[in-house]
Amino acid sequence: MEDYEKYYQNCRLCPRECGADRLHGESGFCRVTSVLRAARAALHFWEEPCISGRRGSGAVFFSGCNVGCVYCQNHQIADGSSGKDISTDRLTQIFFELKEKGAENINLVTPDHYAPAIAHALKKARGQGLDLPVIYNGSAYIYPRTLDLLKPYVDVWLPDLKYMDADIAGLYSHAADYFPIASRAIDYMVKAAGPAQFDSRGMIRRGVIVRHLVLPGCRKDAQNVIRYLYETYGDDIYISIMGQYTPLPGQLDNFPQLNRRITSREYDACLDYALDLGVVNAYIQERGTAKESFIPAFDNEGV
Repeated sequence: MEDYEKYYQNCRLCPRECGADRLHGESGFCRVTSVLRAARAALHFWEEPCISGRRGSGAVFFSGCNVGCVYCQNHQIADGSSGKDISTDRLTQIFFELKEKGAENINLVTPDHYAPAIAHALKKARGQGLDLPVIYNGSAYIYPRTLDLLKPYVDVWLPDLKYMDADIAGLYSHAADYFPIASRAIDYMVKAAGPAQFDSRGMIRRGVIVRHLVLPGCRKDAQNVIRYLYETYGDDIYISIMGQYTPLPGQLDNFPQLNRRITSREYDACLDYALDLGVVNAYIQERGTAKESFIPAFDNEGV
């Protein structure tokens, strides 16, 4: 057994504390074992401009998820059923293949439940000369002790802050403790990264961008999230206020309140609120981004 594999026995990597023996084939709450599974590794052009740039972000989409939002736009991989099993050596190769394709960075999408193996692959890649910035792109529903595994290799932290309201978090993500967990994780990331740093082309090389996806009927909670982030971190971080929420056919029959896109009024109210607070370091989206076409094909490309 390699040293990093010990974390998958009686798994306690995330706040679900499911205790699954993922090392020996049990699936955790995240719906996957310890074997790395990825559904796409390709240039991705729909991140924030400072991440995608002109050449694209080298995004690796991992299967499984420890949150399980009922509205998940990547649900076909979040449930662990899609994707291809790979070794840590193969993941290291993928990083270099993305670099050869011109990727601006290595973008680890939903990495939390695979943190030990990903850290192992990144350590090898750094030792072999990988010099691209590495981006953590996850839910923030994770323990700082798990982030410790990734910290030596991550340059840019791109977490969500999905909710402040415990009732909303419990209803839509079965995680009433989401905010206290995620806020501690984000605090860890800010301390690890420091203020954002950009190169001469405007590409981020270090720092924190916190994303918030505005949900239908949740304007007040979205404003509370924005206020918390700005009052806590000011201009030390960037806030990405996302209006791309897209309900997928047949996914939300039990949640009719979510079975619509957000309105321009809802989104604009959040943007106006941020401006009134004094938020300057922010990314916003044009309303046309709420389309299924912005969800990539999870067809094992590049895996």
